[in-house]
Amino acid sequence: MAETHVLFVEDDDVIREATQLALERDGFVVTAMPDGLAGLEAFRANRPDIALLDVMVPGLDGVSLCRRIRDESTVPVIMLSARADSIDVVLGLEAGADDYVTKPFDGAVLVARIRAVLRRFGHASGPDRGKGAAAELDDATEAVLRFGDLEVDTEGMEVRKGGENVALTPTEMRLLLEFSNAPGTVLSRDRLLERVWDYGWGGDTRVVDVHVQRLRGKIGQDRIETVRGFGYKLRG
Repeated sequence: MAETHVLFVEDDDVIREATQLALERDGFVVTAMPDGLAGLEAFRANRPDIALLDVMVPGLDGVSLCRRIRDESTVPVIMLSARADSIDVVLGLEAGADDYVTKPFDGAVLVARIRAVLRRFGHASGPDRGKGAAAELDDATEAVLRFGDLEVDTEGMEVRKGGENVALTPTEMRLLLEFSNAPGTVLSRDRLLERVWDYGWGGDTRVVDVHVQRLRGKIGQDRIETVRGFGYKLRG
């Protein structure tokens, strides 16, 4: 398997250098940049496999950088935030980030989260490759699932609404596949965290809520129903 290239944007010299060394020890190739503008240039020049973006960096803040990256690519993005309760976390997710990690973080935890995201995006090898919603659709399931004017092509990994293609990020696609595989069934946030984000140990449900909000904006606000106190379900 080819080495995984990580773009890491962090303005704190100590954190940037220490994290880069830790990731390189785990076999990643790392391009580390001190500000958002340099990070954007590095992204365009190197096309990394994943981007780690600190929220508060000079030049072009992490949230704005995430938006710029998402305009050009579906590469996975993890935001780094110093405050778990910060509005920056939600802003980063709304900008298109797939996950976030709170600082200060343990190097092993960061590596585990990176590997979990990469598995979801098909960068895993061996038994992890293909793991998740798409791989676990029953063999007898129809290739194209239809819910009103919404069509989900589970083989071509394409979505159409009213005959028009809908552009989803890989995380949004996995989330929709989970709903499509169990239409009318209420899926809890914890289950979605485990199945879509690979959080067997639990995680922040804001990740789920923001991604559901983004998915609704693309496939229709009424297509995914909120069941208060329990979770979400896809209307058939």
